[in-house]
Amino acid sequence: MTLTKTILFAEIETIIRSLDLESVLAERKIILQPLIDFIQNKVNKQQEIRLNLICTHNSRRSHLSQVWAQTAAAHFNIKNVFCYSGGTEATALFPMAAKTLEQSGFKIKIIAEGSNPIYAIKYAPNEHPIICFSKTYDDDFNPQSEFAAILTCSQADGGCPFIAGAEMRIPITFEDPKAFDNTPQQAEKYQERSLQIATEMFYVFSKIKS
Repeated sequence: MTLTKTILFAEIETIIRSLDLESVLAERKIILQPLIDFIQNKVNKQQEIRLNLICTHNSRRSHLSQVWAQTAAAHFNIKNVFCYSGGTEATALFPMAAKTLEQSGFKIKIIAEGSNPIYAIKYAPNEHPIICFSKTYDDDFNPQSEFAAILTCSQADGGCPFIAGAEMRIPITFEDPKAFDNTPQQAEKYQERSLQIATEMFYVFSKIKS
């Protein structure tokens, strides 16, 4: 039986076509390889693939990574992939991170207001939205076992030498666009980081043989 490929929103497909997977540097490929191996092993065993993307505040890089990883899995038709995110502390999804995803074609709704809003982020008309809000990595919303913990910032990497329940701990760190908040380069730098994360997540899933 041939599995039907997910049809993504057209604006996201346009972004995907612009990604240059060949631009991923050799040293980054070495960093990404353990994640490729984890996913491929799960695919080979026909097991569910749970990825928990972790950063300090679960406000920027971890959410961008969660959303792009889920989208990449759909694009490459890798089934049973469930992406989560968390932090060493909970704050809120930073509005500029959400706006950057929206400008890339994701459909975003705030489904609960407050100091830590809950966002529903859709990448395809017929797929369940990704639910995004800031939480600690061990929050009940996230998997408690049988997942890969992916550290997206150096602070979380250094501060979390052990993550309970994780089958594998994989540091894949990105520079923080927060450094450009309230500057003229803010939008540009958030987009730059988002596209780097997208490129690397698409590189990872492009290597998976289903």
